[in-house]
Amino acid sequence: MHSDQHLDHLLADWPFEPDSLCVRLVKGVDGRNVIQLRVDLGILQLETQGRPDGLRPEDHDTLLDLLLHREAEDPDLELDDDTCVEIDREFVQFYHRRVAWLRLQRFDLAVRDADHTLALMDFCREHSPCEDWSFQHEQHRPFVLFHRTQAAALLAIEKQQPEDAIGEINSGLELIEESFFELGWEDGFESDELVERLVTLRESLRNDFSIGKSLSEQLAEAVAAEKYELAAELRDEMARREKLKRGNHQLDEGR
Repeated sequence: MHSDQHLDHLLADWPFEPDSLCVRLVKGVDGRNVIQLRVDLGILQLETQGRPDGLRPEDHDTLLDLLLHREAEDPDLELDDDTCVEIDREFVQFYHRRVAWLRLQRFDLAVRDADHTLALMDFCREHSPCEDWSFQHEQHRPFVLFHRTQAAALLAIEKQQPEDAIGEINSGLELIEESFFELGWEDGFESDELVERLVTLRESLRNDFSIGKSLSEQLAEAVAAEKYELAAELRDEMARREKLKRGNHQLDEGR
């Protein structure tokens, strides 16, 4: 074995810190960016594009892309044991990269990787070989949704759009609540630690930026109070703003 194959100098220059997530973005030999995670027993290196391990399953960017291709050819696709193992590998890899992006404050890329994981969960739920295997993944959906919601909200704050951040939190909380209900955990939703953290972030944004309740929140309250005329007015205003937002987006794309 060549003496230059060891990692002694890397490990010595970057000590492990058990109380924090040690992440850095460095350049590979060809100039590409790679993520490095310092863990107790060494260093993990992840690619920033495609699969974190850099592999291309049957020339596809990710295993999910390959599976979607197979599904298009065979809608009744059944997952065998080997494929299930590979799916679990991709879940773990994207988890590591997602938390790394959050630590690096690359919230846009954290959202991207969370969306990939959620899409892979959707695929597993559709083609699961058994309920137990499906539950192994679905029980983590609220956690992935928490990461996605947190990243999307922080990205909106980064863009100085606090109202959009609150909207992202409200949408995320709705999805998490749906997931809790599907899992049979509805009684624990309001007291869940991750839910409480999102609510705290939302209320902090309201106070910091002096933001009142959103139109969707006002609509929910109007419907609950059976104020249907007010609810209709709020729906019209939401539709008007959405139309204006789409128009501005198309204008930006045309520039």
